Amino acid sequence: MKTFRARDFTADAAWGSALLADFGEVTAKLHWTDQPYRWHVNTGAEVFTVLDGVVEMHSRDASGTVSVTRLEAGDGVSVEPGDEHVAHPQGPARILVVERKDSE
Repeated sequence: MKTFRARDFTADAAWGSALLADFGEVTAKLHWTDQPYRWHVNTGAEVFTVLDGVVEMHSRDASGTVSVTRLEAGDGVSVEPGDEHVAHPQGPARILVVERKDSE
């Protein structure tokens, strides 16, 4: 068993991560960031949970309409394959991401 304290985790660069668990095709990682990611579509489902900080999750539907959901500590989203999205932290944030290894 390994213990981690999300609020104390930092990385050398935005979206740096620590591998918490490897389930074969799926991983659980703790990410630190203070910068937006990039628009992307995952190869499989994703669970994105804010552990510390605030993140605005932007999603874009097939018509190009963008919606924004504000996520605070304890909030998260489940992203389905094909959902285009990008996370924008509002200051430093720690995030738990569970996704396929081959996801972007």
